[in-house]
Amino acid sequence: MKLKKDSSTQKLRGAYYTPKVLADFIVKNIEKKDNMKILEPSCGDGVFLESISEYIKDEQIKSVEAIEIINEEAKKVKNRGYGKKYKIINTDFLDFYHNNKNKRYDLIVGNPPYIRYQYLSKKQREIQSEILTNNGMKSNKLINSWVCFLVASVEMLADKGSIGFVIPAELLQVVYAEDLRQYLSNHLAKITLLTFKELVFPKIEQEIVVFIGEKDYTVLNEETVISVVEYNNFVDMLKHDISKIEYQRIENTKEKWTHYFLNGEENNLVYEYRNHMKFTTFDKIALVNVGITTGNNKYFSVERDIVKKYNLENVVLPLIGRSAHADGLFFNEENWKKNIAKDKRAQLILFPENIPYEEYPKEHKAYIDLGENTEQNIGYKCRIRDRWYIIPSIWTPDAFFLRRNNKFPKFVLNEINAVSTDTMHRIKFKEHINKRKALLSYYNSITFAFTEINGRSYGGGVLEILPREVGSVVLPEIQSMDSRVCDELLEIVDDYISNKKDINELLDIVDNAVLHEHLGLNQDTTHAFRMIWKKLMNRRLKRSR
Repeated sequence: MKLKKDSSTQKLRGAYYTPKVLADFIVKNIEKKDNMKILEPSCGDGVFLESISEYIKDEQIKSVEAIEIINEEAKKVKNRGYGKKYKIINTDFLDFYHNNKNKRYDLIVGNPPYIRYQYLSKKQREIQSEILTNNGMKSNKLINSWVCFLVASVEMLADKGSIGFVIPAELLQVVYAEDLRQYLSNHLAKITLLTFKELVFPKIEQEIVVFIGEKDYTVLNEETVISVVEYNNFVDMLKHDISKIEYQRIENTKEKWTHYFLNGEENNLVYEYRNHMKFTTFDKIALVNVGITTGNNKYFSVERDIVKKYNLENVVLPLIGRSAHADGLFFNEENWKKNIAKDKRAQLILFPENIPYEEYPKEHKAYIDLGENTEQNIGYKCRIRDRWYIIPSIWTPDAFFLRRNNKFPKFVLNEINAVSTDTMHRIKFKEHINKRKALLSYYNSITFAFTEINGRSYGGGVLEILPREVGSVVLPEIQSMDSRVCDELLEIVDDYISNKKDINELLDIVDNAVLHEHLGLNQDTTHAFRMIWKKLMNRRLKRSR
């Protein structure tokens, strides 16, 4: 979470209070019944209790239990005098759950705290781990407190009960929420996610979603449905009737939920082509691995003046450090020399491991001393090494795939035995794979769409895609294509990418030659995938404006 400068105290508590308009909307629109037991696991300033008292008839309420860890806040809420049915409990919800896990509630609403693992106490970490592991999930240090609040609340939800939470949009796409997505799809019959194009919380730079879930034991897992709806802001949300939202059957997997921004017809097409006989995936044709983790890119990635000053010529490798280092589809000696001439950090230092430090040239020792004097060696990745200045896991890939991207990732063949830092993923093709045909197979509408589906929206609207996600990107199987046709098309693709020409024009050309003429797909299919790519890409890019 990116915190504003004035919210350092909130960082420890993870407390970002819900606007009244949002609490009202959740309470008014959530499924209700008579004689309800209601739980608010982190009531804060009591905004959800206000909404409950205003929009749920008193005769429909059996009891309301509101948990608040901060004594002052709990006192303020108690002093409002909601009535005998309302019980304000000054305790940590994790303790409350630990002692009351067998209780069941018909309605649970709230905005759980967003507290990072390192800010939790030892006891809180133990209970968080208990909640997750008891519900079949893994516990690790990446998991934020809101995850265990949501899991515990779903566990405590009665059959036919409903839950309405305000949670980070991370739920939709981050890796650490994989188990959570599967847990929710296994334990809820209906899931509604309301998202916003604008940042709707005034004090945090955090994209949020409204999560509404309904439990129904009569619904089998494969019948669980989901809908993801996007609004501009609260004003836009209030204009719509969420009872008219259309739902899709949910895939009972850990897969990202961002693809539910697509409609049912579009998702059916995505499902069909995931296992289409005329397509393959990256992990079937290549090993996809993260780039070299140097521990300190600025120290180990150097420009020509540093190489010359410290006599490093015999201990450096050609380096492609970022997208701008390769104009087109091929990273060759000409590209590399241009980067050196432009004083780019185009060389990676690889001090030899088989030579004792004492036998290093004095200039090399001087550069290592410089690193220690300026504390370049104290970062975690460097200090855990036997010799902090020796980078491990160096191997030369066949190609590079850019980790963070704007409209689409750049996929580049390695023609000079260069290496890359972790800004690029390393691709090593299997022996029987024609590298040039594999390169061409990436640049088409279907593969671009799957790249958006598999990746995640990073800060500023950037598309980030990790090695495992690259591995499941769908590619047309074109190893049987005529090599001359492939080479002609690669020249065209290289020209468009190098000169930053219209990518849609390029896709028209490649789609026609590869998808229509070679594979025999119809134009309606490729057009539909083009629209899927544009829909997801444009949604992501809007967040950077």
